Amino acid sequence: MRHAHTVEQVRAAEAELMARLPEGTLMQRAATGLAVAISNFIGHVYGARVVLLVGSGDNGGDALYAGEKLARRGAGVIAVLLSDKAHPAGLAALLVAGGRVGSTEDIATADVVVDGIVGIGGRPGLKPQALAAVQAAEEHGVPIVAVDMPSGVDVDTGETPTEHVKAALTVTFGTHKICHLIDPAAAACGPVHLVEIGLDLPPAGVQSLQTADVRALYPLPRGESDKYSRGVLGLIAGSSQYPGAAVIAATGALAGPIGMLRYIGPDSVAEAVRAAHPEVVAGEGRVQAWAVGSGLGDELDVAKVRELLDAEEPVLLDADGLKALDESGDHDEVLITPHAGELARLLGVERTVVEAERLKHARMAAEQFDVTVLLKGSTTVIARPDGEVRVNTNATAWLATAGAGDVLAGLCGSLLAGGLNPLDAASVGAYLHAAAANLASAGGPATAIQVAGKVAEATRLVLLEIDSGG
Repeated sequence: MRHAHTVEQVRAAEAELMARLPEGTLMQRAATGLAVAISNFIGHVYGARVVLLVGSGDNGGDALYAGEKLARRGAGVIAVLLSDKAHPAGLAALLVAGGRVGSTEDIATADVVVDGIVGIGGRPGLKPQALAAVQAAEEHGVPIVAVDMPSGVDVDTGETPTEHVKAALTVTFGTHKICHLIDPAAAACGPVHLVEIGLDLPPAGVQSLQTADVRALYPLPRGESDKYSRGVLGLIAGSSQYPGAAVIAATGALAGPIGMLRYIGPDSVAEAVRAAHPEVVAGEGRVQAWAVGSGLGDELDVAKVRELLDAEEPVLLDADGLKALDESGDHDEVLITPHAGELARLLGVERTVVEAERLKHARMAAEQFDVTVLLKGSTTVIARPDGEVRVNTNATAWLATAGAGDVLAGLCGSLLAGGLNPLDAASVGAYLHAAAANLASAGGPATAIQVAGKVAEATRLVLLEIDSGG
């Protein structure tokens, strides 16, 4: 599991550790890890040209000490001081090692620029001098390595309300921060390299599943399993207007762990579903969970869906099914899977607001409607009513296509029927969905409908890898 902690949690852990260590030890640990990451990034040290953008805090100190270590190995290191309060000991160490103080003009010939402008306590945005230096790097095509996080982003929310650094690599210390996992800030981080420095941290409110976590959570069948014990999913999807949505959602559901899929809907759509998947049972019957909404259009039966929401079985609401959601009742077994536009309509705000503040609005909807929210996007944000969040970061742009959301709804519904709670079903489903899409698109471009169909097909390959321990 990848964990992302808040600024307050990190600062408290750092303070506790520094109280037990000789002065400066923690910064040296960070600087050493940073120097190694920079050298690996540029591929060599001797003769490399490194420009440090140095602010006033410890973040600038990390950059200066890393620069000192690179200078001792033969790099040409230049510090651009963006404050008259640069870390004095770090600056002195750099100068003794052969580094020097320069200006933004030195950026044009650099191999790499190191962003040590502000640390995790900084506010969003960049001051004019810092912004000019960052723009110079962008203008000359010089990659930026960010120290801890790209300066200018909001660390605890992942928001980017104003100008900020766009890093080619971010080197962080002790733990991931929320901005590393949640867009739009995550997109500004580039790959994130974690340097362990020995922090003792509390449980994180934001987490991201890795393959081992998916393997542990996925409800694999046992020797005594049968089609009923593996789970039966009821699917209410598709309409005369959108019959394909039912077929695609069924494909996603059957790629998951269930032993049986029941389809409830118009006869003509049921025929299409069974033509694609003869094993599907059409008609009412006992189920362990419901997936409702994909492609229902004007044929949504709000009263029937609300009856399901008040019953005992977990319910997934997608697309048109979201129109049946209200703020009454106990919905702790309900999972909703909106995209930003659908979540915006639920909350009565503009789509652009949700896209800019994804964590905030996912949590807001989870609390307001007492549901688990899976907010689709380049980084999928999954929020519970109690504020716990999981993020999926392995998505591909090929998922932005018609039908991909229907596959995800079917797959997550299948995981609910297989016994996972809404948070785990959403987390595992989002991971598998994205991993499968990466496999499906590995051969190059595909049409939207091809990608949607291949996602469920490739999910089986992902499951085989997970089941084999790969």
